Amino acid sequence: MKTLLRLVLSAVAVVLLAKLLPGVFVDSYVTALVVALVLSLLKFLVKPVLIILTLPITIITLGIFLLFINAILILMADYFIPGFEVSSIWWALLFSFLLSILQSIFYSLLKEDKKS
Repeated sequence: MKTLLRLVLSAVAVVLLAKLLPGVFVDSYVTALVVALVLSLLKFLVKPVLIILTLPITIITLGIFLLFINAILILMADYFIPGFEVSSIWWALLFSFLLSILQSIFYSLLKEDKKS
């Protein structure tokens, strides 16, 4: 249940950012839900491989290159999903950064109180 709620919150974040950023377009709420699902699958399946392949540059840049890996994943989602469009890598980088911040805020609302 919590995973489904996280998926919906990610879709809400995608819709908010698509309305905010002129370089990102989502045509419907269903597409935003598909984008959230595909991004979570890409982060689960593809991101570990990309991190291992780019480990030297990630170490040299002290982890900053991970932002570019996230942007690449967003561009991959753009390629696979009709109705979702990101105009450049720079918009994907900004979208990735803001999506991470929004997801952190939304997911913090889901955390249960550890004291109880």
